[in-house]
Amino acid sequence: QVQLVESGGGLVQAGGSLRLSCAASGRTFSRYGMGWFRQAPGKEPEFVAVIDWSGGITYYRDSVKGRFTISRDNAKNTVYLQMNSLKPEDTAVYYCAATEFTVGTMRHQYDYWGQGTQVTVSS
Repeated sequence: QVQLVESGGGLVQAGGSLRLSCAASGRTFSRYGMGWFRQAPGKEPEFVAVIDWSGGITYYRDSVKGRFTISRDNAKNTVYLQMNSLKPEDTAVYYCAATEFTVGTMRHQYDYWGQGTQVTVSS
């Protein structure tokens, strides 16, 4: 089992920044690819970003490329999502998740999920 706990969400004005953190405990963190997903009210969850176990491979959804950066610190069992130039359409609950795949963009590829952290971007 892997337990994931997100933090760092909050209310920010458009154009602002937030850094989300996801702390992992349990099985060896460094063996997992780590992803971020989000779900806005009334919408389906969507992939945001993913990073492989080494940090050498990252993928982003098109709408966040150039604004969001995913990173990880295996010594601290933590994955981060730095979010800059935030827009109101980034408002959602953000979830981190762990996958045994190298990377993944689909929810069914992930085995473990956190409880989510709310990000609200005001216009």
